[in-house]
Amino acid sequence: MNIGERIKTARKEIDKTQQELADAIGTTKQNVYKYENGIITNIPSDKIEAIAKFLHVSPAYLFGWEEESLYDQFDNIHPIKLKKFPLLGDIACGEPIFADEDRESYIMADMDIRADFCLRAKGDSMINARIQDGDIVFIRKMPMVENGEIAAVIIDGEATLKRVQYYPQKGKLILYPENPNYEPFFYSGEELNEIRILGKAVYFMSAL
Repeated sequence: MNIGERIKTARKEIDKTQQELADAIGTTKQNVYKYENGIITNIPSDKIEAIAKFLHVSPAYLFGWEEESLYDQFDNIHPIKLKKFPLLGDIACGEPIFADEDRESYIMADMDIRADFCLRAKGDSMINARIQDGDIVFIRKMPMVENGEIAAVIIDGEATLKRVQYYPQKGKLILYPENPNYEPFFYSGEELNEIRILGKAVYFMSAL
């Protein structure tokens, strides 16, 4: 692929339009079209850096310098097949925060992760489960989870990430944090009608 084809491929992978790319780098949609179709080949270096930042790739990738670097030099290094996961927004690791299920953007991650969407963790209440503030948590949609599993939970329109424990004989649900500085949340009776399990946390990626 040439540089224009790489720009177009990377742009489509994150579901962005030519106009959105143009607005982000301070040029026109017509110029982006010319970049992608090889009409303009001498793209200014500042535009290359801006394009790479917007597309979440490196300038070296756009130039094609990385394609033959590691994978061809070492037999034991293999490329990871990636998949696009919707990033729906933030989820609290602490007090519940407002739940916004509208699509915010996408995260590219290993296609072997069995998840339907992901959320960005906020707070430190799940640190003993190694989930830190800013981490991306991948969620597999399911209306119920097993006792002891970590789930994304909607509570009266607000979202939180906690370890779930059911006590069906007592009609009780407890959401446990993974930080001794936080208290668990207790729900019973009609309060349970305000709770909806979004899904099970199956994977997370740490923010560097």
